[in-house]
Order: sequence, then structure tokens, then C-alpha cells
Amino acid sequence: MSRKHFINDATHLVDTALQSLTVTNPNVALDAQSKIIYRRPSSGDLTQVSIVSGGGSGHEPSFAGMVGPGLLSAAVAGTIFASPSAEQIRVGITSRVDTSQGILVVVMNYTGDVLNFGMAVEKAKASGLRVEMVVVGDDVGVGRAKAGKVGRRGIAGTVLVLKIAGALAAQGRRLDEVARVARLVSENLVSVGASLEHVHVPGRSADGDANNDDALGRGEVEIGMGIHNEAGSERAELDLPQLVSKMLAQLLDPKDKDRAFLNLNSNEVVLLINNLGSVSVLELGAITTEVASQLASKYGIRPVRVIAGTFMTSLNGLGFSISLLNVVNTDVGGPGMIELLDAAAEVTGWSAPIRKETWEAKNEATRTDESTAADQEQELLKPSGLAMDKDQSQAKLASALERVIAAEPEVTRYDTVVGDGDCGIGLKRGAEAILKHLQQHPFTGDAVSDLSAIVPVVESTMDGTSGALYAIFLNALVHALRSHAPGEATTAVWAESLRQSCDALSKYTPARPGDRTLVDALYPFVQVLEQTGEVKKAAEAARKAADETKGMEASLGRSVYVGGKGFEQVPDPGAFGLACLFGGLAGAKVSEEGWESI
Repeated sequence: MSRKHFINDATHLVDTALQSLTVTNPNVALDAQSKIIYRRPSSGDLTQVSIVSGGGSGHEPSFAGMVGPGLLSAAVAGTIFASPSAEQIRVGITSRVDTSQGILVVVMNYTGDVLNFGMAVEKAKASGLRVEMVVVGDDVGVGRAKAGKVGRRGIAGTVLVLKIAGALAAQGRRLDEVARVARLVSENLVSVGASLEHVHVPGRSADGDANNDDALGRGEVEIGMGIHNEAGSERAELDLPQLVSKMLAQLLDPKDKDRAFLNLNSNEVVLLINNLGSVSVLELGAITTEVASQLASKYGIRPVRVIAGTFMTSLNGLGFSISLLNVVNTDVGGPGMIELLDAAAEVTGWSAPIRKETWEAKNEATRTDESTAADQEQELLKPSGLAMDKDQSQAKLASALERVIAAEPEVTRYDTVVGDGDCGIGLKRGAEAILKHLQQHPFTGDAVSDLSAIVPVVESTMDGTSGALYAIFLNALVHALRSHAPGEATTAVWAESLRQSCDALSKYTPARPGDRTLVDALYPFVQVLEQTGEVKKAAEAARKAADETKGMEASLGRSVYVGGKGFEQVPDPGAFGLACLFGGLAGAKVSEEGWESI
């Protein structure tokens, strides 16, 4: 035991905390291997849209504590402050919830969460499931200028999105309606937090905390601190009334163009006061009173609902957040936002109690059958009828992969200058794994099943952000190609499917041409291929665009944090590596002198 925590083993802590939910709520079961809390199936259940959420641990009771009737169908947990893997999420979506009416995935706007949940969503779509994904960014603590393309972070207001969407799904509404209302809530939501201390993560030494350069000084409060210890907008020495006044101004001042994300023009507003983990119940009551008082006196806002408690924590964070929801018409007919917010939810993380009848039912049903996911995997590999020349296609792909392997030293050199040096190794590892797969499982001539067989190879061998981007793109490509079956996999079919995959990828990353990422090579290739139908011209466009990233300052990715003038010396490694792949598809070879003309 450390002086900071009763349990200092972070892995054991997460595992046993998840197990506790099956003790306190008879409605839920635990898939311990995948860290998934899910609703136990029951013969009396109404068939409904399933809602899946999740993220890093350390934010309890979100998200696992919100699984149960009236709210989430499942929650997938990562390690402390780290996203769950795409494979964990895929298991949750495909085999731990009812998929018959579709699945809504709700995730907070953090890069790891968006990419990993996005990868799982695209894989589920490729297997034929109906899945929608909503990304929530409600935090105004970091304004438009600093947030840039990444956008607002997701914090405690996300809970209101989950509650309202969960109540609507419980009424048996369609997937498109539930997703639309979830997005509507997200768009009408603003939040901001403040904290007196950074949190301490179990398993890390506490001895250095006092010497931490980032530690807040005595009497200081950090305004806008994120739920993973991220910096906010400023530090100041304020009393509670002054602090609340500044936080409400960030939420409500229309003159603050950097943070004026929402115009509260409704007669109905919901107020959520959230405890970040270590504020006493007594003090949270005083904070709630101060916030409600200032809303009324300064802004003329008297919330129709005031919800105060612990909903989304930052471990033992000594802070709180304020969320405001602008109540608007849901336009789905029937229940409004307030009615959905008031609806019963039998979960431990919301205010409604567990019913007496639930305890007495002693439901011990579980979902442990892996056959559904296995069946879906096999379904992907079945012939689709979209035909291609198997020998020619395999030869071209093998040539492209060999070009990537040969380019590894060059890509690594570039990434050593502007990144962390692993881009070339990651591309080479993926290319070698696919070549090995092709030797053992040659193409059959069915475009969909042959590509489907390659996707798991990419997912298992290419890690990091670029690996996730490739996996999302390829899963989306499988889905797009399937829509053209049966028939011939012509260049036009590939071009259209690649464009649809670009559209899918754009949902999960803000990267666009000009941001100095692999997208700088991807988009020109797809655009020129669709315009001309010629792989050679498309590859030349990709190579030209990759070369033009030299001197381009990065807007996204690790290069943003590296600093220096390296970006003036070399092209983006990811864009260059992808251009090499396209060049190989077009027939370019590599020699000791470097890239030969296509």
C-alpha cells in the first residue's frame, strides 16, 4: 500500500473495480478478458438499439457504472487514462450486445478513443452490422485557437448524451432517431472544469509530486483542466465566487469568440455539477448553490433540472465541472429531452435506484458465446461475386509491398528528423506480414474476401496512430467494395470505393491535405484515379504531393510536438511511405540510387 492509494497495482485495480459492478448491480455481467461490462440478456427485454460507450479507466462511474436498463448496453474499459483497444471494442459491439436493431457508439473526443472505436465501428460495418458513431466534444476549457482541428475535448457533459440516448433507445426507437437525438444533445452542450490539484495515478511514485514543475501552487486553481490531467486555459488565485464567475463566463459569454460554442436561447436549461473525484459531498453542495445563484442573478437562467453528483471523475481529482444543456425539440415525435432525462435507469452510476424486483429475480444469465463474432468473421471471407484477376492483383500488391520494405531506411531517416523514428519500421512490419499472408493464402480472385483476409493482418501488426488509420481505411474499403458486388472489380469500382473510404476515414481524423500527414499522399491518389482511371498518373500525383510536404509545417501528429526546423529538410514520412506503396502498384522499382520514375 502506498501513501496515495490502497491499491497500487493499476491492472489489479481496474480488474477488481469492474468486477465490483457485477456485485452491486444484478443487471450486468463482466467479460474480464476484454474488460467489457454488459447487460445480462433477459427474456423480458424489449428488443432495442444497443448503446455502447467506453474509454480509459479512471473516470468512474463513467462508463461501466452506466450500463443497465435505460442507459448503456455495454461499456468497454481501457487501462487508466488509455483507450481500450479496437479488438476489445469490436468484441463489445459484435458479441456482447443485441445487434438486431443496430448499435449506437458514443465516444468522447480524444484521439485514441476516436481512432480505436472508429476502427471497431468500421470493422462491424464491414461485417454487415448497422452501426452509428457519435463523438462528443463539450469542453470549452480549451478554445478554438488552441484546440485547432482536433476540436473540443469530451468531459462530463457526455453523461447527458448517454442518458438521453439510452432512454430513447429503451422506448424502442430506431437507430437513426437515437443517433440523431444523441448528436442534437451533443451540439447543445457546453462544459468546463476546474481543479486544485493534479491527480496521482496508482503505480507511479508519489515522492516526486512535490517537486513537479507542473504542480499548482498554494491557493492556485487550474481553470479548464481536462479529465486526464491536461492543462486548462489558465491558473489563478481565486475564491469560489470568483472562480464560478470565470467558469460561467467561458460557458456563456457570446463576446468570447474563442469559446462561444453555444447560444443558450432556450427557456429550458439543464445544469450538471460533476465531482471530479475528491470534492466532499458537503463542499459539492456549496458549489452547486454558488453556480445556481450566479446563473440566476447574472444570466437570468433558472435550470429546469439541476443534477449534482459524481458522474465522470479524474481518479481522485480535487475539482469539479459545470455542464449546461440547451433543451431543444428532439424532432422525433413523442418524448422530449427532459422526459428522457427523467426516465428511469437501473444503473449504479445514475441517481435512479435498483428496483426490488431486480434483486429478487436473481438473474445470472451471461453473454459468453463467441460464435456470433466468429460467424461474422467467416461471413467477411465468403465470396462476394466481385471478381478480379487474382494472379495480376497479387503480383501488383506484392510489388507494392516490396517497394515499401525497400524504402524503410529512407522513411526511418525522415521520421528520425521529424518524429520518433518508428514510421518506417511500422510500415515494413505490416508489409512483410501481408507478404507472408499472401504466400500462405494466395488471392482467390474475389476482391472483397481477399481484402477482408488482409485487414486482420494489418490490425495485428501495425500499431500506433498510422496503424489505426490504415485499419479504419481498409475496413471501410471492404464495406464499400461489398456494395458493388456482384460484378467486376474495375478501376472505376476501386476508385469509387477508395473515395468512399476516404469519406469514412475523415469521420475519425481531422487530417486533410496540407496538414503534413499520410493523407497528403492518399487524397491525390484517389482523386486522380477517379478522374483518369490510370494508376500510373494517380501514383505520380501521390508522389508529387508527398514531396511537397517538405517545408510544410505539421498541424497534426507527433511532428507538432517535436519542434525545430526538421520539417523544412524532409517530407512527411507517412505520406512518403504511402506514395512508395502507390508507386509500387504502378510498377515503380527501387535501386541503389533511389526511386525510379514510374
